[in-house]
Amino acid sequence: MDYMRAKGETRYALVISDPHPVGSIGGLWSSGGQAATIGIFLLLFGAFLYFGRTILLPILIAAVVSLTLAPLVRAAEKRGISPWITAIVIVVLALGALALAAMALAGPVGDWIARAPEIGAIIKQKLVVLQAPLAALRHLETELFGSEAAAPAPPAANVVLPVVAFITPAAGQLLLLFGTLLFFLVGQSGLRARLVFLFSGQDAKLRFLRIVNDIEKNLAGYLALVTVINAAVGTITALGAWVIGLPDPAIFGLVAAVLNYIPYVGPAIVVLVLFAVGLVSFPSLGHALLAPCGFIGLTTLEGHFITPAVVGRRITLNPLMVVLALAFWTWMWGPIGAFLATPLSIIGLVVFSHLFPPEEVKLPD
Repeated sequence: MDYMRAKGETRYALVISDPHPVGSIGGLWSSGGQAATIGIFLLLFGAFLYFGRTILLPILIAAVVSLTLAPLVRAAEKRGISPWITAIVIVVLALGALALAAMALAGPVGDWIARAPEIGAIIKQKLVVLQAPLAALRHLETELFGSEAAAPAPPAANVVLPVVAFITPAAGQLLLLFGTLLFFLVGQSGLRARLVFLFSGQDAKLRFLRIVNDIEKNLAGYLALVTVINAAVGTITALGAWVIGLPDPAIFGLVAAVLNYIPYVGPAIVVLVLFAVGLVSFPSLGHALLAPCGFIGLTTLEGHFITPAVVGRRITLNPLMVVLALAFWTWMWGPIGAFLATPLSIIGLVVFSHLFPPEEVKLPD
């Protein structure tokens, strides 16, 4: 018995490869204290980002847009055009595009909201084939976790108050966004010069300038190319929706172009919208699947072949980093954070690459 017990302990023992004792317990505690300090700072900084999102979001969006458009403002200034004129034209064009998008979406979205009960009944009727699997899942959940008493139905909500509560801060944020964007575009050269003087050494000043220049270059190049690609995706989506027979095909093209700025999540939302509208608009389930399947094929071709070939490997981000950044900023700031995830990842990657440049590996002769 002792032999069998010793043999079993040997078989299930942990595999420890060449262990060494800690050289200094004091150094270990010092490292732990530094890690705890950094962790506390990160928690406080995360709380600052979350609770200050009402003011931080418009300012950060304005900063990202101004960094992206900085080469355009400088190019116009070299040709004798005042930064004030360029900034006002950019802000007016942005406001006009936002107003046109709101006017285009107001009618169709209002009609769909008015038909919400009818649309829900139609979708439930079309998806009757899923009732048996859903009932089986509910039965399994009841068997595993028990049944809960049904909560009383909430009273009918007043639609006016939530809409007013949403529009009031949104209007203030839009005013802050475009006002900050205007002054960022006008005074970015002076702001950069003042920030340079905050650094004491010549090397630090040059490094700051190189970081800012690379951020502008990468943001402008990446977002310009992605905007062209997303416009093409939206145009193809609108044409496909028109060919298939979906109502308001231009709206689907606009939604696809805008949501394609959000990696993975945006195209998934478009697929769900196309499928839901197809269920309501077409008589059969197969006909309703044409639009979402076609869009999946289009985004797969764009994401895996076209965008990497056009953008290139130089500013192509790691997919895992994109997903983690998307999850974090969406959790922190909601849908706007999802739009900012990729630009913020580019900025962070540029800064990290300058502060911690990769070491060149020299191969032996």
